[in-house]
Amino acid sequence: METSVRQEICALTNELCEKAGLKAGQILVVGCSSSEVNGDRIGSNSRTDTAKEIFDGIMDALRPRGIFLAAQCCEHLNRAIIVERAAVPFAEPVNVVPQPKAGGSFATAAYAGFNDPVAVEHIRADAGLDIGGTLIGMHLREVAVPLRLSADHLRCALILAARVRPKFVGGSRAVYNENLL
Repeated sequence: METSVRQEICALTNELCEKAGLKAGQILVVGCSSSEVNGDRIGSNSRTDTAKEIFDGIMDALRPRGIFLAAQCCEHLNRAIIVERAAVPFAEPVNVVPQPKAGGSFATAAYAGFNDPVAVEHIRADAGLDIGGTLIGMHLREVAVPLRLSADHLRCALILAARVRPKFVGGSRAVYNENLL
């Protein structure tokens, strides 16, 4: 029996959370091209049904862990972020409601699926998942470390994952906390 997109992304999100050591209250930024997942060029065939399945699968993994999702909008909204207001209590919101062709189907699904969605221009997430070449790096903390997951594709879309770590400061005599590597 073939697994659904929802099941596949839920399993990959759980794996990412484990490998990144994400804890309650932290933020996972996700950029997702539903077009790429379905075998089309990014931005060419936005699919709300696919995006909702992916959103639901990611939330199936994040909700029980208390981890927030930050959904990256497409370039038409300058890659703004849709997130639960509780995740960014001091952020300055911007006024935009994503749509499938202006923000992307994934951000649209997030806006509809969150309890209290807010759009912000900037965020510094603790880990990231790029589905289909959406370029999420600008929304990660400064030192991103690539993570290899058990699968490198979600259907037709390439998947890249990352976690972050604190910067190393000091020199040859510095001692570092092994738990933060």
